[in-house]
Amino acid sequence: MNAVGKKFNHSFNYEYALVGAAAIDKTGSPLPDETLIKCKASDAVLFGAIGDPKYDNDPSARVRPEQGLLAMRSELGLYANVRPVTTFPSLLDRSPLKREILDGVDILMVRELTGGIYFGKPQGRSEDGKTAYDSCVYSKFEIERVVRLACEYALKRKGKVTVVDKANVLATSRLWRETSKEIVHDYPGIEMDFLFVDNAAMQLIQNPGRFDVIVTENMFGDILSDEASVITGSLGLLPSASIGSSTSVFEPVHGSYPQAAGKNIANPLGTILSAAMLLETGLNLTGESEALKRAVEKSLEAGMVTEDLDRSNPCSTNMVGDWISEYILHN
Repeated sequence: MNAVGKKFNHSFNYEYALVGAAAIDKTGSPLPDETLIKCKASDAVLFGAIGDPKYDNDPSARVRPEQGLLAMRSELGLYANVRPVTTFPSLLDRSPLKREILDGVDILMVRELTGGIYFGKPQGRSEDGKTAYDSCVYSKFEIERVVRLACEYALKRKGKVTVVDKANVLATSRLWRETSKEIVHDYPGIEMDFLFVDNAAMQLIQNPGRFDVIVTENMFGDILSDEASVITGSLGLLPSASIGSSTSVFEPVHGSYPQAAGKNIANPLGTILSAAMLLETGLNLTGESEALKRAVEKSLEAGMVTEDLDRSNPCSTNMVGDWISEYILHN
C-alpha cells in the first residue's frame, strides 16, 4: 500500500490493534474495546488471520479467538462477505480440477454474515447435556440487503446471480427464494437462477464456469466459499471483503499459520489482494487497486512465489512483497 501511495501520490494513515488470540493473551478479551473504537473510526480495516492451536485444540475453552471475529461482525454491522474466486493462468495446473474445467473461471461469492444459524436464538444444550440445539433465523430485511448487494455487483460483471438455498426443506430458505424473486424485478439487467445447496456444491466442482455471482445464507456461504477457494490451486491467494454499513473489513480467506511464525515463509498474496479490495471497495481507488492486482499476477508469472506454490525454488515472504512493491513503483 505504501508503494501504491508513492506511485499514485496518496498517503495512508495506519492504526494497529489486537484481536483474536493475541488480544486474549494480553487483555483477556478477543475483541478489546480499544480495538473496536479504532475500527469504527477508520475508513477501512485490513484484518489479519486469527487462531491459535492452544485454543483450536481445546474445545472446552470458554474464550476463543473466533469470538472476536463474530463480535466484530456484529458490532460493525458487517452484513455481507464478498469473496472473488478467480483463476491465474500460471497456476491452473496446481488445481485439483482439470485445466479445461477451470480456464476463465471468475466467481464472486456473496455470503450473508450476521444472520442464520450462527447467530440464531435460542441456542444451547439441555440440562443433562445430552441434547443440543441451534436456531436458523432470518428476517426479510437481512435477506433483501445482501441480495441487492449481489445484484449491484452482478451489474458490473456478467449480469447473472445464482441464489443458493435449501427451499425444499427449510422455511428460512423459502423466505430467501421469495424475497430474491421480488428483488430481481428492480434489476432488469440481471438474470437470476436458483440452486439447492447440495447441487451448488456439486456444480462448483463439475462446472464452475456456469457461475458469475453466487449469493447465499451464512452457513451455506461459509462452506461453499471454502470449497470454491480450493479449486483455484491455493488457499493463500484468496482475498475477501466484509461489507458494513459504516466501515468494511478486508482479510485473506485463509486462517492463521502458526507453524510458519518467524520463518518468513508464509504466502502474503491473500493479504496483498485483500489490500487491493480495500483500495477499490473501501477507498474507491479503482486504478490503484488494478495496479496492485496486476503486480500480483506478474509476480506469479515470474515465479516469485513462496514454498506453498514452489517447493523446489521458493521465495521468502519478504522477497515476494518487495518484488511486488518494486513492480508497482516502476511500471
